[in-house]
Amino acid sequence: MAAEQEQQQQQFYLLLGNLLSPDNTVRKQAEETYETIPGQSKITFLLQAIRNAAAAEEARQMAAVLLRRLLSSAFEEVYPALSPDVQTAIKSELLLIIQMETQSSMRKKICDIVAELARNLIDEDGNNQWPEGLKFLFDSVSSQNVGLREAALHIFWNFPGIFGNQQQHYLEVIKRMLVQCMQDQEHPTVRMLSARAAAAFVLANEHNLPLLKHFADLLPGILQAVNDSCYQNDDSVLKSLVEIADTVPKYLRPHLEPTLQLSLKLCGDTNLNNMQRQLALEVIVTLSETAAAMLRRHTNIVAQAIPQMLAMMVDLEEDEDWANADELEDDDFDSNAVAGESALDRMACGLGGKLVLPMIKEHIMQMLQNPDWKYRHAGLMALSAIGEGCHQQMEGILNEIVNFVLLFLQDPHPRVRYAACNAVGQMATDFAPGFQKKFHEKVIAALLQTMEDQGNQRVQAHAAAALINFTEDCPKSLLIPYLDNLVKHLHSTMLIQKGTKLVLEQVVTSIASVADTAEEKFVPYYDLFMPSLKHIVENAVQKELRLLRGKTIECISLIGLAVGKEKFMQDASDVMQLLLKTQTDFSDLEDDDPQVCYAKELKEGFVEYTEQVVKLMVPLLKFYFHDGVRVAAAESMPLLLDCARVRGPEYLTQMWHFMCDALIKAIGTEPDSDVLSEIMHSFAKCIEVMGDGCLNNEHFEELGGILKGKLEEHFKNQELRQVKRQDEDYDEQVEESLQDEDDSDVYILTKVSDILHSIFSSYQEKVLLWFEQLLPLIVNLICPHRPWPDRQWGLCIFDDIVEHCSPSSFKYAEYFLRPMLQSICDNSPEVRQAAAYGVGVMAQFGGESYRPFCTEALPLLVRVIQSPDAKTKENVNATENCISAVGKIMKFKPDCVNVEEVLPHWLSWLPLHEDKEEAVHTFNYLCDLIESNNPIVLGHNNSNLPRIFSIIADGEIHEAIKHEDPCTKRLANVVRQVQTSGGLWTECISQLNADQQAAIQELLNSA
Repeated sequence: MAAEQEQQQQQFYLLLGNLLSPDNTVRKQAEETYETIPGQSKITFLLQAIRNAAAAEEARQMAAVLLRRLLSSAFEEVYPALSPDVQTAIKSELLLIIQMETQSSMRKKICDIVAELARNLIDEDGNNQWPEGLKFLFDSVSSQNVGLREAALHIFWNFPGIFGNQQQHYLEVIKRMLVQCMQDQEHPTVRMLSARAAAAFVLANEHNLPLLKHFADLLPGILQAVNDSCYQNDDSVLKSLVEIADTVPKYLRPHLEPTLQLSLKLCGDTNLNNMQRQLALEVIVTLSETAAAMLRRHTNIVAQAIPQMLAMMVDLEEDEDWANADELEDDDFDSNAVAGESALDRMACGLGGKLVLPMIKEHIMQMLQNPDWKYRHAGLMALSAIGEGCHQQMEGILNEIVNFVLLFLQDPHPRVRYAACNAVGQMATDFAPGFQKKFHEKVIAALLQTMEDQGNQRVQAHAAAALINFTEDCPKSLLIPYLDNLVKHLHSTMLIQKGTKLVLEQVVTSIASVADTAEEKFVPYYDLFMPSLKHIVENAVQKELRLLRGKTIECISLIGLAVGKEKFMQDASDVMQLLLKTQTDFSDLEDDDPQVCYAKELKEGFVEYTEQVVKLMVPLLKFYFHDGVRVAAAESMPLLLDCARVRGPEYLTQMWHFMCDALIKAIGTEPDSDVLSEIMHSFAKCIEVMGDGCLNNEHFEELGGILKGKLEEHFKNQELRQVKRQDEDYDEQVEESLQDEDDSDVYILTKVSDILHSIFSSYQEKVLLWFEQLLPLIVNLICPHRPWPDRQWGLCIFDDIVEHCSPSSFKYAEYFLRPMLQSICDNSPEVRQAAAYGVGVMAQFGGESYRPFCTEALPLLVRVIQSPDAKTKENVNATENCISAVGKIMKFKPDCVNVEEVLPHWLSWLPLHEDKEEAVHTFNYLCDLIESNNPIVLGHNNSNLPRIFSIIADGEIHEAIKHEDPCTKRLANVVRQVQTSGGLWTECISQLNADQQAAIQELLNSA
């Protein structure tokens, strides 16, 4: 038996050797063999190999790594199945090996195994089921043997939760142990390890405020260790400090000044390597993001950090081949220049322009006047970097900045010209569209001139890139006068650049951007570009030309959208074929995937491709490498369903089933709130397309859980913001960022409302039972003490229930009727509007039970309409909804009010022109009254007709009703009837001004 075991163990050593083999085939074979060994045997073999001091060092290290992995990934499958004796033996064996081991790197690996085992041996109640492990820790940390002290600290660093529910009991002991080790003057490694262990312990207890306070006096020791370790070429403690700045910045508060001073000193020390200097800067930059208010109190540090970043940005290499490199080297992402620029950008965004711009302005001005190109380059790149963070402050001085930057497009050094293009492009994005409106003439001319820089492809390409940024946000009317000149330049650059990929990529995108803005005005140039663009798509098939090909396909699509389907149809099907050939590979999808454009524009023409495209799009809802791809995928869904409709209901349903699960899952898992709102919006639109019956019970159950989660999160985030407002560092800039968070939360709430709207309008009262799980949360939204957006959207949801689920809606009246009536006169116009709309749908759809409430609402509605500022810009929509609601009460519940008394007032409030939907309701009711010869409306001897004419004319002037709406025909008929009786017609027309007369003529011509 022993001989057989010996033989198996020898075979296992061979296997370990093969797992380390540089030969892929041998290694792959060994991995497959290793996987077939049962878990318990693996433990035995691995421990034996670790224990065997005579075995090869690499094999032992490999065995230690494999054992830790096994415990971390398959603990539950392997360990509990071992007999208690074997478990005990493994535990004591590991502790023994640590004590015997002489090799320090091997000892570390065994400590990792012990930490992993300890982590798995803490039960659900926090009991540590390995008391011998804890005893070993205490004995070792005070041992005379340095190796054992290091081992204890390594285990504690790896698993700071090792004390489980006994942690509070041992707190003083833990603190004393760390302090003693940090003061060990003879053994630097013990000092480093104890500082890292202390940091790990703080991070593991980030929410335990009393503990953080209690351990605050360990920070000076940690800072000392950061300093010492950096000069021994070890940046692990510095990395721990960055983590603390990121996760528990408050821990640094009592010693913030020395923390910042140390970071500044290390960052500025050119004897340290770049990585260490950048990490030291990262401490300050991270704090500007995680604890901006705390850092803003240390302006002296910020003022010293800015020149450090600028100095890093000057750290550039001379490069002979730079100007015409056709492959963009990733500008050494670890270079100081890139790190400095990114730090400046983040710091400006974190701390705000009020603080940063005055500190940096003079520095940049001096750099731009420096004879050394590197300083001018850095100055321009710095200007680009701070644009987003210093947006408000730079807007005031934009004129002088732009004039100054444009000068550098003529700089003698190509890399400075490149940086100037970069600054122009960045400003075009950060300050759009004001930038375009003010500076179009100067900027377009300067960029076109720079694009002719034949000797420097990188500069040409970057000028084209800046032009893209400029045209993307440029109002169409501003761009049209330059169209000929732009097209001429782009076309000639495209022809000259037969061989250079880099310039072509940017030129093709510039063409796309110009076409996208110019729309139908681009038609004359279509035939100039299309043949060359199709040529690129067909021939640019090598791997390194994939990006060029992708950009060209996008360009063709945007030109197609700009010129419309008549012009584009001829080429569309060729391009679609080429597209489907390429889009089987997801790794390089552009963010604005062209297929979305095709579905949008070509509808029936696109139907044969829908199935293939849906199969491509649905998986892209999970494409986490690029937000834009997920947004494009979500946007495409309702459009693709629209296309699929052409094929009939069965095909449509099949396609929806393929999408629906993925969309619901994406709403549950999407991490980015901007993308999430797009996915929710798309899902709501899909339900509107599909209608009743499109969701099964599982869908409803999953969706209900997700929406409930979103609403609960909404309330929780509000509470967290209130807590932040009580913080000692709270200031107006914190309030700004809390407002931004709040806006983004409210936007998600609007999307919850969209989804519920689409469900209520499709399913009506059948869905109420499902909705009841959300009812308490929606009721909570409309409580009087909640912020107005909550009340607005809560009321909107109840409006939908009244509109689509009546008469059953009345069973919830006890929850929403009082708040709705009280909200008619609310201080917030948005809340008033939602409440007034609710009263209108109550009258129209609510049924008998709502009668008394319509009566009660009337004087409240009138009070709003008659208030002196009812028609101001911010109030007009709410007021018009009140007017419309009064009309609906008279029309649908006439016996609730005295119609004869109210009608003359109502007429005097017309027309409505802001809220187009309500305008149609009121004009239709007006037509009902006129067509039935209502004496109050027409007046004695038709004396009110001139007034009615002016109402109709004003409605037409404000385009209150679309010409295709049937109501337009009704209004035109009213006018025509009067036209036949000559004198009355003259009287009506003579009382209108010239604009009104023209509007009446326009109405007659259109209907």
